Amino acid sequence: MASGWALSARVGADGILAFVFVTTAWVITLCLHEFAHALVAYRFGDTSVVHRGYLTLDPLKYTHVVYSLVLPLVFLVLGGIGLPGGAVFIDRHALRTKFANSAVSAAGPLTNVLIAIVLAIAVATRSGNTPFWAAIAFLVFLQVTAAILNLLPIPGLDGYGIVEPYLPLHWRIRAAKVAPYAIIGLFAVLWIPAINQAFFGTIFHVANVLGVPPILVGSGYNLYQFWR
Repeated sequence: MASGWALSARVGADGILAFVFVTTAWVITLCLHEFAHALVAYRFGDTSVVHRGYLTLDPLKYTHVVYSLVLPLVFLVLGGIGLPGGAVFIDRHALRTKFANSAVSAAGPLTNVLIAIVLAIAVATRSGNTPFWAAIAFLVFLQVTAAILNLLPIPGLDGYGIVEPYLPLHWRIRAAKVAPYAIIGLFAVLWIPAINQAFFGTIFHVANVLGVPPILVGSGYNLYQFWR
């Protein structure tokens, strides 16, 4: 991406370049997250994803552009939070086994995990703490955030989708009723200072384990929100 090259070469304002680079990269990873859901669904028998255009990596083809792209971008810009996007529509009746259903749900967050690992390896090989590497470190933070949030076993999130096939029917019926409000409730809980501190402390710890120092993540966040 041109913004990544410009940031690396220090051609232009670091903050603006970091904003463009991280936002663009974040949209790409959101698309890869949704693409992974669709690809695994296709492998397990749901051919409808082809006709819906989910295998084209075109973000405009996703069922919920607002949930998959707009809201994650709003949360990113306003608070630097890696909000998981809404899943593409999958024909669950075409998936013949419980494992297939679980695998489709797991594919998205596991893609975030894989991206985080690849980026973390790149950070580990860096020479110096330049603005470019600060932006990459912030991207690692976002990927870890999206993966952990999405793996929570809360209705409406992929973590719940992984375990849902093995739950009693009456549990699934009740969960379906509260799923639309799950994200709202989750972020309301995250506003509680103690929970917020514990959650993001965990994110920083995981990133640090991957070899991405918190101070570099913080530098990337500050660069991204250059208007502050």
